[in-house]
This record gives sequence, structure tokens and C-alpha cells, in this order.
Amino acid sequence: MDANVNQFPPYREAEAHGHHGHDDHDHGHEHHEPSFWHRYVFSSDHKIIGIQYGFTALCFMLFGFFLMLLMRWQIAHPSQPVPLGIGWILEKILGTPAAGGIISPELYNSFGAMHGTIMVFLAIVPLAFAAFGNYVVPLMIGAPDMAFPRVNMASYQAYFLGGTVMFVSFFIPGGAAQAGWTSYSPLATSVPTHGQLFWILGMVLLINSSLLGAVNFIATIIQLRAPGMTWMRMPFFVWAQFVTAFLLLLAFPPLEAASVMQLMDNVAHTSFFLPTGLATGGNLAHISGGGSPLLWQHLFWFLGHPEVYVLILPAMGIVCEIIACNSRRPIWGYKSLVYSVLLIGFLSFIVWAHHMYLTGMGTTISEFFQATTMIISIPSVIILTCLFISLWGGSIRINTPMLFALAFLPMFGIGGLTGLPLGFNASDLFLHDTYYVIAHFHYVVAPGTIFGLFAGIYFWYPKMTGRRMNEFWGSVHFWTSLIFMNLVFMPMFVQGMKGMLRRMADGGANYSAARVPGAIDALPAYVMDLHHWIFIAAVCLGIAQIPFIINIFWSMKHGEKVGDNPWEATTIDWQTPTPPPHGNFTSPIQVYRGPYEYSVPGHATDFTPQNEPEVTTTVPRTVPSHAH
Repeated sequence: MDANVNQFPPYREAEAHGHHGHDDHDHGHEHHEPSFWHRYVFSSDHKIIGIQYGFTALCFMLFGFFLMLLMRWQIAHPSQPVPLGIGWILEKILGTPAAGGIISPELYNSFGAMHGTIMVFLAIVPLAFAAFGNYVVPLMIGAPDMAFPRVNMASYQAYFLGGTVMFVSFFIPGGAAQAGWTSYSPLATSVPTHGQLFWILGMVLLINSSLLGAVNFIATIIQLRAPGMTWMRMPFFVWAQFVTAFLLLLAFPPLEAASVMQLMDNVAHTSFFLPTGLATGGNLAHISGGGSPLLWQHLFWFLGHPEVYVLILPAMGIVCEIIACNSRRPIWGYKSLVYSVLLIGFLSFIVWAHHMYLTGMGTTISEFFQATTMIISIPSVIILTCLFISLWGGSIRINTPMLFALAFLPMFGIGGLTGLPLGFNASDLFLHDTYYVIAHFHYVVAPGTIFGLFAGIYFWYPKMTGRRMNEFWGSVHFWTSLIFMNLVFMPMFVQGMKGMLRRMADGGANYSAARVPGAIDALPAYVMDLHHWIFIAAVCLGIAQIPFIINIFWSMKHGEKVGDNPWEATTIDWQTPTPPPHGNFTSPIQVYRGPYEYSVPGHATDFTPQNEPEVTTTVPRTVPSHAH
């Protein structure tokens, strides 16, 4: 039977079948050139939507980084005006909270809440899952598009609208949300600003965006794989996106329900999360009571911990593709990688309460979450081990994507290892809510996930544009980012272990030995001085991104032109024209082998594309006559 039969949607037949009348048929269906708006703004093409997600997410990441710089200035120089005229601009835009160019504690809380929200929900998740997933996954599985192209377009539009709502909240009276990126009740309901209302509405839009995208990815990967693309022939990046989609689909609805309930607490005076006897400003609050603040924490962290793997799994998939391609050998333990990522997806739903050890849970239940937290570290270690072993004996090519991919391994390793003390309830008692937690989480996300995303941008940029990004400036971007990223976050481990608490606008100055001489466990001077060095390193880290930004736009016109497969990769996303046309493939795709057939003995080249037909050799054999 023809391999193209019963494909959904149908693959186009090759034109060399001897049929006549094609010209007459084609003239009856002339295609009009789409307008700019339909091609680039309201497009349903998965590649355009992926680029839209990527560009928007990078803009939000830059904005979130700027908020972090303002916070680091306030921590290093409490109650001092922001220099370089930035303080004057803040005062003109934000008014009283930035009076005199000084970041007030209320404004600091807004910056902190929105920095976390923007970086997680508006920058890294859309870039890792939606941008790379939209552009690359259909190409990797041989699909002409996503299963539901218009749903895909609606997903981006909901994301963009949610981000706009979040951004606008800075300019309303009272400013943006101030209850942290976790939005804990009852604080989130008692803060006197409508920013929290905007935060909830923005989150509902972002959640709906992720749900639409998750359903689309699952349907696409299950239904639209090319003939021969069996489950165990899928690239690991596709597996990572597949599991990530399930995490979003199952973990986000509880937070959406919680967001609606918190919205009702804010505007309809219900008490889903507001307890009886709540006092604000020394007076009893006018509420019915009976709600549970812990319910919000359970619903939030039921998403919050799978969300960590939503951040990291796509980056792991990107790093796997790049290491396989640039080490010129098959990934070691491919099936172990697949089973590990499936196990991570399952276990990520039963570890959430390790964020809640200090809420008074019993020892039995805390032991359960402690055990599952330790167990979930095992498949992560397996994935890192497989990637490290894959380098052994390889003919390694060093280029910018490979530099970022190699740096991802130890950086994520540091983030994972430093998380183990937080998984034990006894040690978490002392480290909870300190700078140690900030350092641990940011090592997973910043030099971890973001390095993987940078690697992916440099790696697939030639497929998107037909030009390669400049290698020299890519190396400058990598080395400066690596150095200053570590200088920003490594000192925070020291500060955290010395007891410095997070979310304090003065960086703990009121608890320092300089402010309270002779106080027991007061923060010593050298711990406070680290704030100044962290701020300098953060500024340098921001400057280090300038070559990357220039490189992206400069290379679109002036980068080195490349062919369809400049990296000599095996996966079928590199077997399309560059950039891929509408429909992606100019002829039907048939997959014959696994995704990492590098350096196969006896092959003419050191890479064998998945869609290259098998070379069969007919060996004559003698059949005895009595065998008939």
C-alpha cells in the first residue's frame, strides 16, 4: 500500500505520475498573495507564529531584566535616586511611588512581583515551549503545519493580550501587583491596588494561551507524524515538547480555577482564601471568612513545580539536538532519555508541597514529599549523564550553539545539586525564603534554561533566515554571559546561608551588624557588601547582551549565507528548503531510521538523514532444490 494513503492531512502526491491536465486544474485555483497583516500578524502558519512568540518573549525578557537591574540598584543603594536620569523617568511615568527618583518599598514589591511573573510566564515559557516548539516540532516530525492552525493563532493572541494587560498594570493608579509572583492570599487581596486585578486577568489569558497550545502540540505529535516516524524515531526535542504539553494541560487548570476564586475574593468579596478573624491595618477585615490561605498555596504550587520542568525540559531537548549534531555521534542512551523525561513528567505532579514545609504540615506527609523530591532528581541526573557520555569519543565541533549547550550541563547541574538541601524538610527550615532559594532557582533557569534557549536561537537561526549568526560576536556573547551570570548568582548562596531573607527592599540593611551593632546573627558587613558587586555584575550582564541583540538583526542582512543543512544534521527539519515554504516540504516525507545516525560505518558521509532511503544490497543465495 502506498505510504501516503490515510495521512491526515493528506501529503501531496509527487507530480511525476504521468497525469495530464495539471495546468488546467491549477489555473482554476489561483492563490492570491496574502497581505502584510495576514502574513505576519494574523498568520496561522506555525513558523510565523513561532517567530512571533520568540520575538515577543525576548522583548518581555529584556523588560524583566531591566526590572531586575532597578531592584538590584535599590538593594545595593537603599533610598538613593536611580542614576543616569532613569530615576527622573520613573518619577514622570509612575508618580508618587518613584518620588525623587527613589524606588519606594511599594514600588520595589511591584518590580519583584512583575519580574518573576514576566520572566516565567511571559518570557521563558513562551520562548522555550511555544516559540521553539511551534517552529521546530512540525518540521521535525514531517508535518505540514500544526493540527489546529487557527487555534495556534488564537494561542499567540491570548498570550500577547495577557502580556499587554500585565504591562499596562504599571501605569494604573496604585501601580502593578505587589504580592509577589506567587500572589499569596490574603496578602494579594489586602494590598490597596488594582494591580492585583490586572495580574489575575493577565494570568487567566496566559493560562488559556498555554492550554490551547498544549492541546495543539499533543494532537500534532500524535496525529501528524510523517510515515515511518515511529515513537522511538522521534528526536528527543519532540519528546521533551510532548511531555511539556501534558504538564501544561494538566497543571494549569487548577491555577486557573484558583485565579478565578481569587478574582472573586477581590471584586465580589467572597472568602475562598480569606480566613475568619483576618485583620488588616489593626482592624478586622469586613469579610465572611471561612476560607483557607493554604488552599491557594496548594493550587499554585500544583502548577508551580511542574512549571519548573516546563521551563527546563525544552532546553534539555535543544541541548540534546545540538550535542548530537556537534559531537558527530549518536546520543548515548536514547531510550533512557525518553523514559527519564516521561518519569519526570509523572513525578513532577507529586512533589509540589516541598515548597510548603513551613506551613505546618505533619511529619508523615512531609516525608512523602521529601522522598518524591529526591526520587525526581534521579531521571534528571540520568539525562545529564547521557549527554555527558555522548561527548566521549566524539569529533566535537566548537561553535556558538555548542558553547551554550556545553555550559548548560554544569550550570543546570549546580542548580539541581543546590536544590537537594531545599528538598529535605530539616535543612529547608533554615534555607526557606532566603537568598539561597533565589540562587538555586536562578541557576536552574538563568544559566540553565536561558543558555539552552540561546543555544537554540544560534542553532536554528540559519533555518529561519538562510544566514548564519556571526561566530565571533556569538563567542563574545557566550563568554561574557557565562562569567557575569555566575558573578550575579553565586554570591547569593553565601548570603542565603548567612540568613539574608528575600523580598526586602533594603537588602537586609535593617538586620545588618552595621545597623544593629552586637546583635546575634546580624548580617556581617562582607555579606552586605556583596550587594554592590552583584549589582555591578548584573549591569555587565546586561551589557553582554548587546552583541547578541545586534547580531540577530545584523545577520538577517549581512550574515553568511548557508544552504539547507549547514550543520549537516540528520533530523528532517534540516531536509526542507531554507527558509521552509508554506507546507514545509516540497515532496512527501518518509522516515527510515532514528534521529541521530551520525558516523555510521560504511556510509559516505558522517551523517545519515532520517529521510534518506536505505541502501539495500542484494546478496545472491543458492536455494537447495529439495526445499521447494
